[in-house]
Amino acid sequence: MSQKRVSFLHQCLKEDELLSYIDLRRGEEMVRQRIQIKKIDNVAARQVTFSKRRRGLFKKANELALLCDAEIALMVFSNTGKLFEYSSSSMKHVIERHAMQSRNTNDPDEPSLELQLENGTIAVLSREIEEKTLEISQLMGEEINGLGMEDLIKLEKSVEGSLSRVIKTKSEKYVKEIGDLERKQEELVEENNWLKKQVQMLNVNQGNDQDKSTESNVTNNCSSSDHYESDTSLKLGLPFPN
Repeated sequence: MSQKRVSFLHQCLKEDELLSYIDLRRGEEMVRQRIQIKKIDNVAARQVTFSKRRRGLFKKANELALLCDAEIALMVFSNTGKLFEYSSSSMKHVIERHAMQSRNTNDPDEPSLELQLENGTIAVLSREIEEKTLEISQLMGEEINGLGMEDLIKLEKSVEGSLSRVIKTKSEKYVKEIGDLERKQEELVEENNWLKKQVQMLNVNQGNDQDKSTESNVTNNCSSSDHYESDTSLKLGLPFPN
């Protein structure tokens, strides 16, 4: 074998070893740099990742459509509300086909999803109403013959707790009403005392007015008596009294 041939084979082996080493290092770096799937807090990094992964997603969709002759449509909205879409044929056509397929697969005798959800909600609410009604009846001492000892003990504790809360609330109401009555009594006593003072002042003023009226009457009577005596003396010709 010529020397050139040997050198060429050594060079190929070195290149193969180098490529294997590079592939190994790339694999180690990919393992070490595996990204945790969670929301990216950094806004710039999030936008870069969104752009790269969106392009990768559309590329994979295009490859799937070409390899398998599939009809594919993708719509992606960014966090800013911007729309990105891909369609192997026509987005409108794919959407219409999807709507038609949904209508064809629906059984006309089968209730719609909204009606099923509504019926399920009604059934759940009906069961809850029945359970609450039975619980209220048992708290009132009704329909308890079928209960076991453990259920009766729980019911007893529940009734005792309810009764204690009722007694506590009633006591608080009584205390509040008593306090209101005491405050009202104090207000009435104060009002009564004020009225008494007003009556006393009125009586004093009336007494003073009566005394003044009596003195005035006595003075007037004396004046009338003197005038009468003077007239009598004139008529009889008697001397005026000193």
